[in-house]
Amino acid sequence: MHISDDEVAAMRAATEHAIAYRQSTVDRDVPPRIDPAEATLRFAGDLPDSGVPASEVIAELVDKGDAGLMQIVSSRFFGYVVGASHPAGVAADILSSGWGQVSGYAQTTPTTAAIENITCAWIIDLLGLPKTCGAGLVTGATMGNTAAVMTARNALLKRHNWDVEAQGLFDAPKIHVLIGAEAHSATAAALRYAGMGANRVHRIPTDDQGRMQVAAYRAAIQDLSGPILTILQAGHINSGAFDDFDALIPLAKAKESWVHVDGAFGLWVHAVPELAHRLAGVAEADSWAVDLHKWLNAPYDAGMVITRDRGPLVAAMSAKGAYLPQLGEVWDPNDSTPELSRRARGVPSYAILRAMGKTGVREMIARHCRLAEQVADALREIPGITVLNEVMCNQVAFYCGDDETRSDATLATLAAIHAAGRVHPSHGEWRGGEIIRVSVTSYATTDADIAELIAAITTAWQEAQR
Repeated sequence: MHISDDEVAAMRAATEHAIAYRQSTVDRDVPPRIDPAEATLRFAGDLPDSGVPASEVIAELVDKGDAGLMQIVSSRFFGYVVGASHPAGVAADILSSGWGQVSGYAQTTPTTAAIENITCAWIIDLLGLPKTCGAGLVTGATMGNTAAVMTARNALLKRHNWDVEAQGLFDAPKIHVLIGAEAHSATAAALRYAGMGANRVHRIPTDDQGRMQVAAYRAAIQDLSGPILTILQAGHINSGAFDDFDALIPLAKAKESWVHVDGAFGLWVHAVPELAHRLAGVAEADSWAVDLHKWLNAPYDAGMVITRDRGPLVAAMSAKGAYLPQLGEVWDPNDSTPELSRRARGVPSYAILRAMGKTGVREMIARHCRLAEQVADALREIPGITVLNEVMCNQVAFYCGDDETRSDATLATLAAIHAAGRVHPSHGEWRGGEIIRVSVTSYATTDADIAELIAAITTAWQEAQR
């Protein structure tokens, strides 16, 4: 296949700009310089009848788009639990896009299918889960949770002599769902997508860190019968806290409940030997969802569904047609995911794992947890700032002012931080009011970045009090 000189120039220009952009974030302020309305104006208009050279298109994207980029890849971005796209993953992503593989069938694309299967095995091992687990790479934890909930739904109904694949959900036995009152919205979405309803659940009260109360769970499940799905959480969105898996999972198993763990970011802590006790018992669940574009810092998009037994996952996800190749010994990635046409999203994650190794990944996670504790300790020393959470991983949640002034003081402080632009925590609402959330997730974040964050918060809070 011939590639024109202009197309080669376009690919080189895009790569060179990507490198230059990444280097520029060292000195850039974090927020975008234009708002959504201005960004829309820059790109709006009717599609022209005639096209333009690819190199011109790339130049136009850079010229019009650069100002509207949030520097999420900056070591000073603390806004959400999102990774900073590790350079090894970015490089592999470019390579993967160049390869252009529809990466679902091993016989069709042996290289990318093998990479994906090996990546799944590596991550299962790294996370301290049973090596016999089945898994699939999906777009993120929302789809990971969805695939797991659908797998649980099918397996639970099969135990009660109902084939949901053939009979659907009409007239199926009712599945009881127990979930924490402060579970992430991704799990509610998963229940909706699986046709089980976000509101037809038993919401279990939580403690002041967002952890499911064991006594309340015990009381809620003891009188239930029939299919039961329990959804637990590894990493509360604000506090980063973990449910008490050691206590809750045995209670669930006594009632033959399927246990799913939403571990979007927090499950990564289980990979660190000295921190794994914080999630004691989590490996006894039936399924897990985890993001790779969060704490692994993979480029978007990359997440993972993991099930203790591969069979139920394949039964729920596989959609092979008669015209598609069938293999026995090598698992097709599409057997474990809800997509047929899909990019080779395992390649960037494989590259990051190879570049960092077990030691590198574990060091990064442990370092982020240490840095989060450093932030919390410093903020507790500032009069008028209240840290709300016990730091269990990479999250710090705090507010400014007293009970009467909390809302205005916190929002004013956050606005001043964002206006200064050097660091970027985010807004949230938790435990009765406004909060500021700090998430330490970038592979590149250092002690110096944390010092700058603490200084920025201190200055902004002082300004807000004037």
